[in-house]
Amino acid sequence: MNRLKDETSPYLLQHADNPVDWHPWGAEAFRIAREQDKPVLLSIGYSACHWCHVMAHESFEDEATAGMMNALFVNVKVDREERPDVDDIYMGAVQAIAGQGGWPMTVFLLPDGRPFYGGTYYPKVQRYGTPSFTQLMGAVHNAYRNQRENLEKQADNLHEALKRDVLAIGRADDSGLTNDMLDEAARTMLSSVDRQNGGFGAQPKFPNPISLEFLLRHHARAGDEEALNLATFTLRQMAHGGIYDQIGGGFARYSVDAHWLVPHFEKMLYDNAQLSRLYLHAWQISGDDFFKSIAVDIYDYILREMTASSGGFYSATDADSEGEEGKFFVWTIEEAVEALEPIREQVPRALEIVIETFGMRPQGNFEGANILHLPRPLDETAQLLGLSVDDLISALDWIKRQLYAVRAERVPPGLDDKILTSWNGLMLASLAEAARVLKRDDYLAAARRAGAFLLNQLVDESGRLYRTHKDGRSKLNGYLEDYANLIDALLELYQSTYEEDWFAAARRLADVALTHFPSEDGGFYDTSDDHEALIVRPRNLQDNVTPSGNAMMAKQLLRLAAYTADPRYDEAAREVLRKLSDAMRQYPQAFAESLNAADMLIQGIAEVAVIGDRADGAAIELLDALHQPYRPNLISAFAEDDVEQHELIPLLSARRKRDGKATVYVCRHFACKMPVTTAAETEALLSER
Repeated sequence: MNRLKDETSPYLLQHADNPVDWHPWGAEAFRIAREQDKPVLLSIGYSACHWCHVMAHESFEDEATAGMMNALFVNVKVDREERPDVDDIYMGAVQAIAGQGGWPMTVFLLPDGRPFYGGTYYPKVQRYGTPSFTQLMGAVHNAYRNQRENLEKQADNLHEALKRDVLAIGRADDSGLTNDMLDEAARTMLSSVDRQNGGFGAQPKFPNPISLEFLLRHHARAGDEEALNLATFTLRQMAHGGIYDQIGGGFARYSVDAHWLVPHFEKMLYDNAQLSRLYLHAWQISGDDFFKSIAVDIYDYILREMTASSGGFYSATDADSEGEEGKFFVWTIEEAVEALEPIREQVPRALEIVIETFGMRPQGNFEGANILHLPRPLDETAQLLGLSVDDLISALDWIKRQLYAVRAERVPPGLDDKILTSWNGLMLASLAEAARVLKRDDYLAAARRAGAFLLNQLVDESGRLYRTHKDGRSKLNGYLEDYANLIDALLELYQSTYEEDWFAAARRLADVALTHFPSEDGGFYDTSDDHEALIVRPRNLQDNVTPSGNAMMAKQLLRLAAYTADPRYDEAAREVLRKLSDAMRQYPQAFAESLNAADMLIQGIAEVAVIGDRADGAAIELLDALHQPYRPNLISAFAEDDVEQHELIPLLSARRKRDGKATVYVCRHFACKMPVTTAAETEALLSER
């Protein structure tokens, strides 16, 4: 066992018995590098990464390769999900060197932490113009010993390129934050949609839920039918594809092809958190129950397979099982025949239905087996089979349950069971919103349990967040995205329960973020002011597969400003968005969450206070009028009795029932319309622009 044996990260523990003398990230590794005058070989990946496994099997488990690594370098292994700050810094270096990045990431550092060379996956033997890993190590070692001056210059140049202390972008006022900016960003984004297959660009295809959410918002704001049609077309294509687990629910990380068929089979919590919410919104805005069914399938998958007994949500499942990618998920026709035998009486045509519904073929579509997908809509399949749609759906219910039960007997992919605050925030926000929109008490119970776990286990005695929790241990400083995503979740929980403790916790975390993360020139750093000193302080304003911490924090601060009228929240949010107003216009997909926040600022937030008895049918009807439609720029507060002064949630101050009835106050910037008492009147007020 090497030095990783005491870590909690499943990814690091995967490497704990490598013959490589791995160090976890920390001062000790760099001290040894200085004392021994060796460069640091930094390897960054994550537990569900297929090519990380390939490089591990080829190189890190090989005695000879490990011996060379140990002799020439101090070797450091990092889980990118636990340390997004380290990953962000050195990914920036690799992109500057190689023009692209990815995982596994392999970076060579001077003993002071400055990078001088790097790339991604390196094969065990030279191929396709890529040197073997051992050839690369030999060349780096030679350069370190004989061309140190050149490496120092390279490291200096990279270090300068990575610095983000001052960002000379954006505007000093709100002049760039206009409807015109949103419209131009939407036009640019729509021009890059693949109109044949859905999604953006060619292959590989990533779901890109943040951009699709912006298109839904754009439709809601501007009435752009093209935006709605292309967004829902993409969502339908994705859900029909192999990227979606047709049997167990949930999406894989991405598709290697342009039409969503062949995924890398790892499933990430952050994808399913964002996509469940997106499909929920698509159902709200379109009324199409197909989107609701996908959202529900994702929630049920998460609660069934990705939820700890403590209430938190696990991070990921692997692409591989039994050493083969996708083996757990794919089917041959022979396997389907055997699996469906027990339900032959209930569904006599089960095999025929499976073959036609899921596009199965004797030769398969993936290494001799079949990735299940929907090659055509169900109504067309029903017609092909001579069945009604209802009969087909009923048969598929039997079939899916049976295939799921048989699949569950296979060796499952590895589970990354660490609990990350930021990803849990994304999932909890979606689940809490779904609980009120779908009126699901089971979702609400799970959301409450997850919220209680996060506040009990991921918040320290001083009110600061931890990043990660596993096996009873919470550790690592929380990042900006941890605060922003958990605030989002807590505000959603408040609006689904109207229990004020959730709101109070959200406000406390926002105040911590305003204290420890701001930049002098506006916006926020990704790390706190008392975080471990790295070669630069990370400050990433662009979205990645998850929303940027700056953009998500801006959204939450705008919502808190609407609840509280606290100018600190409003001004801090505006400072983020002013800085990005020109970038959002030019590069909308890189700044889609910032666009979502800008939409909230530009359109203004509907601030709604409801006073009434929640057991009263009239009050329930009023709350439904708020929550059932797609209203992305609405916040709500609730009190059972008349309120004179409310210190925690000033939006509730001076709110009273009208004529003893449940009453709704609709306000913008704390200027309120006359209170109303019916759902129709509420709808009319909310429809005003």
